Amino acid sequence: MEERIDRIKKQLHIAGYKLTPQRESTVRVLLENETDHLSAEDVYLLVKDKSPEIGLATVYRTLELLTELTIVDKINFGDGVSRYDLRHEGAQHFHHHLICISCGAVDEIHENLISDAEKVVEERYGFKIKDHRLTFHGICHRCQDKE
Repeated sequence: MEERIDRIKKQLHIAGYKLTPQRESTVRVLLENETDHLSAEDVYLLVKDKSPEIGLATVYRTLELLTELTIVDKINFGDGVSRYDLRHEGAQHFHHHLICISCGAVDEIHENLISDAEKVVEERYGFKIKDHRLTFHGICHRCQDKE
């Protein structure tokens, strides 16, 4: 974890920012809960447990900064709640999600499944793609096994 924090610190420094104690607390919560898709409020409650002096506005500002620097991806699964997901180091694109409409589980796919579609869009429409998001909605294997 410390190595990842050092790399994030360098990313912030290159962009002209510092890894303040408040930002570090937020980053640590994201790293400790990397498999979850936490809302800003979720992050805040976890940060507050460790650093009660940090306010909700600080957590929101930190998450927005991390999003701008593509350290974190801001996602919405259609429920009106923004969630935050650490971008995997070296990833060129946002990872994909499988959302179970039965139990609400969210699974991740880290392969780039649509590189061929990107090429078609760029060539046919002259559109320079910078990123993409792909979300599948269906029934997860766990719910299928219960049936």
